[in-house]
Amino acid sequence: RADLEALVDTSPVGVVVFDARTGKPASLNREAKRIVEGLRMPDRSAEQLLEVLTCQRADGREIALAEFPLAQQWLNSFEIVRSEEIALSVPDGRKVKMLINATPIRAEDGKVESVVVTMQDLAGLEELERMRAQFLGMVSHELRTPLIAIKGSTATVLGSPAVLRPAEMLQFFRVIDHQADHMRSLIGDLLDQGRIEAGTLSVSPVPVEVADLVDEAKNTFLTGGGQHTIRIDLPQDLPRVMADRQRIVQVFSNLLSNAARHSAASSPIEISASRDGAQVAVSVADEGRGVPADRLPHLFRKYGDAKDSAPDRAGRGRIGLLVCKGLVEAHGGRIWAESEGVGRGTRFTFTVPVADEAGIGASAGLSRSRSSRGAREGMPILVVDDDPKMLRYIRDALAEAGYAPLVTDDPQDLPALIRTHKPRLVLLDLVLPETDGIELMESISELASLPVIFISVYGKDETIVRALNSGAADYIVKPFSPTELTARVHAALRRSATPEPFVSGELVIYYEQRQVSVAGRPVELTATEFEMLRVLSMNAGRVMTYDALLRQAWDGRYQGSGNPQLVRAVATRLRRKLGDDAASPSYIVNVRGVGYRMPGPGDL
Repeated sequence: RADLEALVDTSPVGVVVFDARTGKPASLNREAKRIVEGLRMPDRSAEQLLEVLTCQRADGREIALAEFPLAQQWLNSFEIVRSEEIALSVPDGRKVKMLINATPIRAEDGKVESVVVTMQDLAGLEELERMRAQFLGMVSHELRTPLIAIKGSTATVLGSPAVLRPAEMLQFFRVIDHQADHMRSLIGDLLDQGRIEAGTLSVSPVPVEVADLVDEAKNTFLTGGGQHTIRIDLPQDLPRVMADRQRIVQVFSNLLSNAARHSAASSPIEISASRDGAQVAVSVADEGRGVPADRLPHLFRKYGDAKDSAPDRAGRGRIGLLVCKGLVEAHGGRIWAESEGVGRGTRFTFTVPVADEAGIGASAGLSRSRSSRGAREGMPILVVDDDPKMLRYIRDALAEAGYAPLVTDDPQDLPALIRTHKPRLVLLDLVLPETDGIELMESISELASLPVIFISVYGKDETIVRALNSGAADYIVKPFSPTELTARVHAALRRSATPEPFVSGELVIYYEQRQVSVAGRPVELTATEFEMLRVLSMNAGRVMTYDALLRQAWDGRYQGSGNPQLVRAVATRLRRKLGDDAASPSYIVNVRGVGYRMPGPGDL
């Protein structure tokens, strides 16, 4: 009872228990008291507020609680209330809006003895709605500017009383083309911002020269219509950095566009860089309008305060800066802004890791653990989970351990991601919207050749056994620490790199040596025959379709051909060499019209 009372009292949701006989509150937890604290009067307790409170319900009814307690209404009508928005107010005009649920509690004889009311303060939700409206206004403003230029150009051409000269027409077309590119860039930034918030944005860092990134960004800026002079100041001994080339060029482009937007065309924009320990700090500086000191903290925030509606850097262009922040942090760096005040320019600086200290090659002083990190640096790991927070948690843990995480919340992305990025391992949530991980392992053939680790909140033995029997390499129960996660990933990768021999009856397959024996007798197989046997044995107990076998054993050369004859021919030769009876096979079982399977250990 003490534990239960402590749990209720510390709950983030307000909880009030009303007595059935009197309609008065029998208990209030801390959150309930906090919610009504703003309505309190100096000479009255929270419980005494009921004498002066007025309640406005969702249907518009106003009820004086002193005359007709709300709890008594629910008691008399046996009403169960779910997610109803009500407003409580006091005579001086102060008001609190809340979302409530009410449930009558009955005794063994069926009579209602109390009513439990939970309440959620809507003030935070209303503030969030205000900020969303503010962000929508900012997005509308960003998109309206190029749209107005496009509309103005087309209106001028179509509304001109005389035929325009070709040179004039060409100029209008250039304006339309430039503004359309600008809109496309803005829409791309919006999509990236959504991926950043969802935790599904991935980067693929490789060693690259900072000078190459700067040159590419400069050329993109100038060919896109940029009129500012770009000054570049890079030291000769600047080390290479670990960066996703496309994404860091995108950061440069956004910062250059931001600098150009807020400075005169005659003033230069300077790009500089310097070594900062294990990082390289890169800066983009302008001589434009600058930023007041109190506005600097709001530049990289999605939601600012009311002042952000003004057309300054904290309002216009913030989408691009938000994307810059997300991309830089995805690389393990940080970004900030500096300004000496209005009219004195602004400098944006971001950091990226130095390549030779991010696991590219081992130096003499590296420890054994650092050496193992270098060995797996950049190794792609695919993560599938519909919880954005969990995606970010796993992504950060894997990145810290030296892996290159790829994350998605959509199971339908799995086949394309596996084919494109060729991950070495898949972390798969057991329960996903409209499907589950086991169904995905059975239906997505691309998963068949990869070690899969399930992650789930369900820790029952039967669930874990079912998942492991489906072919999973491991099973991790949430919550888990980054240390446990990376240790299990490393172990699964090690097992997949050096798989143990497969034994089924008298058949033994040595994967490392690519040797096969039956009852101690060596069996000579062609490369194709061994690959088909390897795929079937590593998926023992599961049916491998013709298309899946063509994709994996033939490296996709005949995938989608729809012709199973090639697979059947190789299966026939394999059976003959293994001494398998086609009428009653022990090793390669035909699943009519679908494909083949090898019996699992439990089938023998």
